[in-house]
Amino acid sequence: MSNDVVLALVVITGLSFDFTNGFHDTANAMATSIATGALSPRIAVGLSALLNLAGAFLSLTVAATIASGLVNAGLVTLTVVFAGLAGAIVWNLITWLFGIPSSSSHALIGGVIGSMLAAAGSHAVKWQGLVSKVIIPAVLSPFIAALIAGAGTYLVYRIARTMRSRARTDAFKIGQIGSASLVSLAHGTNDAQKTMGVITLGLIANGTLGAGASTPLWVIVLCALTIAAGTYAGGWRVIRTLGKGLVEIESPQGFAAESSSAAVILLSTHFGYSLSTTQVATGSILGCGLGRKGAQVRWNVAGRMGVAWVLTLPSAGLMGAISYYIAHAVGGTAGVVVDLALLVAIAGTIYVRSRETRVSPANVNSKWTGSVAPPPPATVGGQAT
Repeated sequence: MSNDVVLALVVITGLSFDFTNGFHDTANAMATSIATGALSPRIAVGLSALLNLAGAFLSLTVAATIASGLVNAGLVTLTVVFAGLAGAIVWNLITWLFGIPSSSSHALIGGVIGSMLAAAGSHAVKWQGLVSKVIIPAVLSPFIAALIAGAGTYLVYRIARTMRSRARTDAFKIGQIGSASLVSLAHGTNDAQKTMGVITLGLIANGTLGAGASTPLWVIVLCALTIAAGTYAGGWRVIRTLGKGLVEIESPQGFAAESSSAAVILLSTHFGYSLSTTQVATGSILGCGLGRKGAQVRWNVAGRMGVAWVLTLPSAGLMGAISYYIAHAVGGTAGVVVDLALLVAIAGTIYVRSRETRVSPANVNSKWTGSVAPPPPATVGGQAT
């Protein structure tokens, strides 16, 4: 009975991570379309949610990588899976608070590996799979996306150079709706599967599924619905950073960046790489800035993102390990419950802190001032103008 309780908590925590993944990564698909005005903020996140939902059913290759390609499934326990998810959620929420587009994928992988190391040691991790399926794609994907987006931006401006500025903007805004939709669909094929893989890992650890079993349909449906709900919630803090903080984006640039992101994500999904869609989207946005003559790229913002990327795997891993040690020290179901209580307390604290500098659909496109927090509205006689 206690194992069933822990399994239920693992599933709930996994879906909670899936929700944070959704609102943390909405920016990857829709930040540029919101920034250029191609889509209104609410319509953008609604469209992205529907396409993430659809994309989650298109492939299970990445889910298989997470479930069996990174750790020795025979040494995994439910406590390990729970602790890994807890570490990933905490890192996701911290980076969201500061508006940093870090990788939810790497947070999840880091959390699980950290808890696995704490529980069973280094022999429990498939290091070759980690390097080939996670680290190498993480290093290469932003540069590949930037190169494609930079070349694409240069080409679209060359092709459209005889068009009037207004006509060009209107035409590419329409194109952005299609390209952003494709990124959302691609995101669903890659990111929703990561939580599916971890929950499947928990089911295998519990003996509910046999080793090497495929992801059950109910897991696929729940994860698809949850990431769609998280996407619709809108990670406005991260959307603001990607849409306004890196580059002042015009519609042709947005179209090129989104097309580049979709191509790289879909290709990685085909090969089963657990790619960071955040890194791909960021690389594409930087590339579209470099591809347009005279565009301003804020390298200080890009530098902060780069630091977060480097820290994500080890930081989430450390949090996953600490979470495991706490649960193990208390012992049994009680240890997981204590961990869950701490996780809820941390999440609540971060949420309260976020309300001090609220970012919403109403101010997500405010002029960038060097901070995720937009300037307060001007007032006349105590009333906002």
